[in-house]
This record gives sequence, C-alpha cells and structure tokens, in this order.
Amino acid sequence: MKRYAKVVFLLAALAIIFSLSGCGEAKPTIKVFNWGDYIDESVYEAFEKEYGIKVIYEDFTSNEDMYAKLVSGGVDYDVLFPSDYMIERLIKEDRLEKLNFDNIPNYKYIDERFKDLPYDPENEYSVPYFWGTLGILYNTKMVDEPVDSWDILWDQKYKKEIFMYASQRDSLGVALKKLGYSLNTRNEAELEEAKQLLIEQKPLVLAYMGDDIKDKMIGEEAALALVYSGDAVYATWENEDLAYAIPKEGTNLWFDAMVIPKGSKNKEGAEKFINWLCDPENALANAEYVGYSTPNKGAFDLLDDKLKNDKTAYPDGDIMEMGELFVDISDVIGLYNRIWDEVMTARD
Repeated sequence: MKRYAKVVFLLAALAIIFSLSGCGEAKPTIKVFNWGDYIDESVYEAFEKEYGIKVIYEDFTSNEDMYAKLVSGGVDYDVLFPSDYMIERLIKEDRLEKLNFDNIPNYKYIDERFKDLPYDPENEYSVPYFWGTLGILYNTKMVDEPVDSWDILWDQKYKKEIFMYASQRDSLGVALKKLGYSLNTRNEAELEEAKQLLIEQKPLVLAYMGDDIKDKMIGEEAALALVYSGDAVYATWENEDLAYAIPKEGTNLWFDAMVIPKGSKNKEGAEKFINWLCDPENALANAEYVGYSTPNKGAFDLLDDKLKNDKTAYPDGDIMEMGELFVDISDVIGLYNRIWDEVMTARD
C-alpha cells in the first residue's frame, strides 16, 4: 500500500508539473526591426492584445546598420522597415519573402500612386509605410535670407550652427546634388568632388546625428539642419520659428516600406502585423504620432486638416517629380564606404 501510495503521489506530481508547463506555454512572437521613434507603441500593443502575438521590437539608425545586423545572422527578424534602395538590394540578394496578400487585405487602402515603384515594380515584396523628401530645416530667427539652395549649408557665417545626418547616402547625396550630379552616381571622380565638399563643410558642422536632430532644432541649438520632411513637420509644430525648404538643385524622394526577410519564423504573424498597420485607424495613429507622410489613402482621409494641408508633409504636384529616388549601389559600395570614411575621419 505504501508503494502504491508513492506511485499515486508521483503520478499526481507529474500531472501538476505538465499542467503548469502547459499554462506557461510561450506566446507566438514576431521580431520587428524598425527605425527609431517610427511607430506609435499603442498600435503594436493593441496588435498584441488582438492576436495574442508578442511583438519583440528593436530599432536601427540607418539602412546600412539594419543590413549589417540582418546579414550577420545573429537575429531572425520577421518584419523590417527598410528604404527603397535597400529593398532593391535585398530583393537582388534573395533576402526577402514574397508576400501573401490574401493575408494583407488592408493593402487595398494603399494609394495607387505608391504602387509599382522602381524598387519593387511588381509589388511582390513590400508594402509602403511612409514617404517624404529630404530638405533643410531652419530657424527663421537665426536665418534671415532665402533658403532655396544647398549652398547655405556651406555658408561660413553659420559655422557650428549646422546639423548634418550621420548617414552616408543622405549627406553624400546633398553634396552630389549641390554639384549637379546624380544621387546615385557610380563615377569615382564625382564622388571625390563630393567628398572634398563635405570635408570643406566639416568645420561648419556642429554635429553629425540621427533622429535627435529634430529635438535639437526644436531646442534652437543650431540654425540649420539636414532633415527628412517628416521630422520637419514635427519640429515646425513644436517650434513655430522653424521652417522647411527643398533646395532648387533637387533632392531625394524616399519611401520606407514593410518587408519580411527570408528566415522569418512567423511569416503569417508578420503578414498579420503588416495588415494591422495598413488598417486606416492604425495608419492614422502612426502618421499623427510620427508626423511623416502616409501612403494610406484611408488614413489620409481621416487626417486632421492641419496635417492634411501641411505642404511639407503633402506637397502639391506629381509625387514622382519631387525628387530623385536612391537606387541600389551595392556594386560600388566599397567606393562609397571609402569616400564616407575619409569624410568622417578628416580633421575639421
């Protein structure tokens, strides 16, 4: 009887252990890799509650940093938010999954103007998230002349009053446009000219930064800054003395989109997340929180008139005529890396 009692006790204990382990079964997850300060956290928290899928969220500061982390193999991401030229590269390198749009019915809300774009011409791999331009944010109390050219970022009277992006493509792109060249040049001589121009500018630059630029400009820590249009929208709301300009030499028209990398452990969950972000109410929440321009026509219709009529966010005219898109230059990335490294290591 004692032996029988022991057996019964052990079986009961095992039953309790299995029961507890079942109760503690881990939730399904998706790993999201996005730009810093680029989503309303309440939107993905609501997604977690709706679907019981845990969102493991991480942010990056540049497309190049995102790419390096992705290819290192250290983390298996489920959703990425790269820019146009990086999407093109990832497609070429067979690093993205084709999307099952049956799982993304809210794709119908994406404005037709943002489909069939050069980096994903068949709309197979990506769903647009935000778009915009690159320009100059300036403080009208500190700058009393027209801001209509990239030349002003090389004006000696603004020494240590200028912020630039710590971003290879953006900062080199400005120098190339100032010189009258393509943002996507593969010409070494043109890139050398751009390098020398940026080295000449270095003594005028207060700092090379990322997302913090907008807050620094709101705090009036500089007179001029290279910024994305969405950051300019937010900054001008916070400080009425700030204004935004697109220089006459031309600029970059950019698109950020949602993609699923090869190796995703939860592709269906990732597609549910993309679909969730395409819901007009959620896209609206993100647009209002981030300040960037939404390609979601359902969300646009719901926007407050102040934002809907903000020409920094939603300029008039043909979208594709607003600037030059970056394209993949991975075939000459070694040249670009060398040029940028020489800019960054040059003495002021």
